[in-house]
Amino acid sequence: MRLSIITINRNNATGLEKTMRSVASQTFKEFEYIVVDGASTDGSADVIKKLESEFAHLKWVSEPDKGIYNAMNKGIRMAKGDFIQILNSADCLAADDVTERMLESLEKEDCPSILYGNMVKCFPDGHRMVDKCFAGQEITMLGMYTGTLNHDPAYIRRDLFEKYGYYDESLKIVSDWEWYMQAIVLGGEKPRYVDIDVTLFDMSGISENSENKEKIRKERRTVLEKLIPSVYLRDYDRYANDIVLMRRIHRHPWAYKMVRFVERCVFKMEKSKKVLR
Repeated sequence: MRLSIITINRNNATGLEKTMRSVASQTFKEFEYIVVDGASTDGSADVIKKLESEFAHLKWVSEPDKGIYNAMNKGIRMAKGDFIQILNSADCLAADDVTERMLESLEKEDCPSILYGNMVKCFPDGHRMVDKCFAGQEITMLGMYTGTLNHDPAYIRRDLFEKYGYYDESLKIVSDWEWYMQAIVLGGEKPRYVDIDVTLFDMSGISENSENKEKIRKERRTVLEKLIPSVYLRDYDRYANDIVLMRRIHRHPWAYKMVRFVERCVFKMEKSKKVLR
């Protein structure tokens, strides 16, 4: 089996049915589909039973778990596919031929350990935004310090979880980000990008309030302090935003020339003051 698609669900029967129908509609059928339900009490198990016959290869469980990353790890351990895609409840595949097109990309000679495409963010007001993430640019420590690689539209080779470990279940929000840090930044895996809209990501459940952002910041900080020597981390804390800003300015030659002109003037003024002293 080339691919295992894993869906995590808890008490979201409506979202689960939407996700399962999008997976069932794929033109290519020879993939494994795994649903890990956290003992839902809203009829989610009935949705799985109702749609069970739509899949050529379906595995599912409905039992208590210890959180989303525990459920993800459970699904990964159940999987037999060479690659894994985690498509959570309420998210959908963007088109009926997405799986077929992504698997065709894997068959090329330079088959990567991680293949990713675009995630289409779907907002409650009907607005959509295509998130291409790194869009093929090299994923560096700086890139992961300020951002992340989207999870839904990624195909991850299953044996990487044996190599780098499974998701850290002690984390509540950023364990997938930490895993990417381990595999890509520290492990040297080279993801390959394809310009394909892979998933429709439901933004209705995403909280943008300050409390949620603070939780993400704290968890990321815990991970960074664990993975990166403090002497390097201090430099990232001090200069990361400035580097990102300069990269944006580089896209506009006139703005870059203006910044360089101002920088040279200020530098000469400082140098002159030192000479006078």
